[in-house]
Amino acid sequence: MAVKPIPDGYHSVTPYLTVNGAAKLIDFMKEVLGAEEIFRMDSPDGVGHAEMRVGDSVVMLADAAGSATGKASPAMLHIYLPDVDAAYQRALKAGARSVREPADQFYGD
Repeated sequence: MAVKPIPDGYHSVTPYLTVNGAAKLIDFMKEVLGAEEIFRMDSPDGVGHAEMRVGDSVVMLADAAGSATGKASPAMLHIYLPDVDAAYQRALKAGARSVREPADQFYGD
C-alpha cells in the first residue's frame, strides 16, 4: 500500500518549534489561540514531541533539551486569526510580553 506524502490534516510546510518550556507553550497556545493538542509524547527532558492544531494548520514542537543541539531555535510565525485584538489581550493576560501592539499596516496582512 502506498504511503501518503502529506498526511491528512497537514500542509506541505509544517513549522517545528524547538523551545525551552514546551509544556508552557502548549498551555499558552490553547489559552490564547484556541489550539487543540492532537499529539503529545513526553520524555525525561520534558516534551519530546507535540502537535498542536491552530485553525486548519499543525504546529509541531518539542523541548530543546531533548533536541539534537539541546538549544532552542528562534523563530517567527505568522498566524491568521479572526480577532487579533482579542488574541493579543488573551496573550497579555496569559503572561506574554508585548514587543509591538497590533496595528493596521499600509501593506495589509
